Amino acid sequence: MQNSQAEILEKIPADFVQDSYALYARLREEGPPRKVLMPHGVKVWMVTRYDDVRALLADSRVSKDGRRINEMFARHAETPTEAPAAVDNDLAAHMLNSDPPNHARLRRLVGKAFTERRAKALRPRIEEITDELLDRLAENPQADLIEQFAAPLTITVLAELLGVPPEDRAVFRSWTNTLVGANHTEEEVASASAAVTAFTEALIDAKNANPGEDMFSALVQVTEDGDRLTKSELVAMVFLLVVAGHDTTLSMIGNAVHALLRNPDQLALLKSDPSLLPNAVDEMLRYEGPVGLATFRFTTDDIPLNGVTIPGGEIVVVALGSANRDAEKFENGDELDITRRISGNLAFGHGIHYCAGAPLGRLQVEIGVGRLLRRFPDLSFAADPDTFRWKASTIMHGLVELPVRTVA
Repeated sequence: MQNSQAEILEKIPADFVQDSYALYARLREEGPPRKVLMPHGVKVWMVTRYDDVRALLADSRVSKDGRRINEMFARHAETPTEAPAAVDNDLAAHMLNSDPPNHARLRRLVGKAFTERRAKALRPRIEEITDELLDRLAENPQADLIEQFAAPLTITVLAELLGVPPEDRAVFRSWTNTLVGANHTEEEVASASAAVTAFTEALIDAKNANPGEDMFSALVQVTEDGDRLTKSELVAMVFLLVVAGHDTTLSMIGNAVHALLRNPDQLALLKSDPSLLPNAVDEMLRYEGPVGLATFRFTTDDIPLNGVTIPGGEIVVVALGSANRDAEKFENGDELDITRRISGNLAFGHGIHYCAGAPLGRLQVEIGVGRLLRRFPDLSFAADPDTFRWKASTIMHGLVELPVRTVA
């Protein structure tokens, strides 16, 4: 076994997100998991190869206990002042940041409300929202597809999912934009977090008193053997939906359109055979997924992996974006092929933390991209795509802006 303590740390540059696939390809080529220094000054083990990523995602010696995030950041910061901003443990106490047995409990309760059947039942309403936004896009020959289509589509779907009253949706949208957007101060994010918390607590009381047909009403009401989600767990679930649901889906819609416009042969193929759309969505999730590096995990014991031992008590990040381009798993992984028959796509994760919202996320991408291309068959870039900027996030992989022309 390679000595796990002997590495010379590579410092990952802050701008690596602008060309993340080049970094991932080099790290896959150079060897097994390695310890690196992240841009925010925390030392982590980065795992980039498909087989290693999939193995770690299913390993019970890897913890997602959100209560340890602040402690682990502080322990592994290069200097104490370089640790990322502290995470609110209450808001992080959702099922993505929990371990068995509590994770299984949360997953069971959430799964009773967030079913694939309920997601599919939203199709007509998602189509209606999409068409309304496309009508607005048609008013001008040029648009920012993120700001004017992907973001309002996904936040409107989220608001309906939660049963947010129509009169509150504008302010709810402003809070969520602050939580997931770039260029906001810590004070602004903290203020938005407090506002969403207070709003959600009041919404929970309203759903208890007068349940609606929305998914959140079902989540508030769901019980199993007398057990139900607490108010703090429901608030944390809303924050998970805002970040892991809304932000990933809006990024994926932008990523999918960007990928198709950069690969005109694949775009032409999809236009000629719209029945390829469901498979194309899966391929675009693999090729340009909305999550680059999955959220932090912690080893609870030594883990031998591909000739290296990752010691217990370490932070591990798994590069989903890298694994999904690994040529050992996906032939010509750096190429977009919407006819590719995919198995083992890790865009939504793997193991017990596989994304519970995957059916709804995939549905929004399929409807949004499909109807966009049908409405605007001459859609094209309105600027040089080489100048586009990716979000300054190690987790979320999405474009800041996507300027397009809707007419030839």
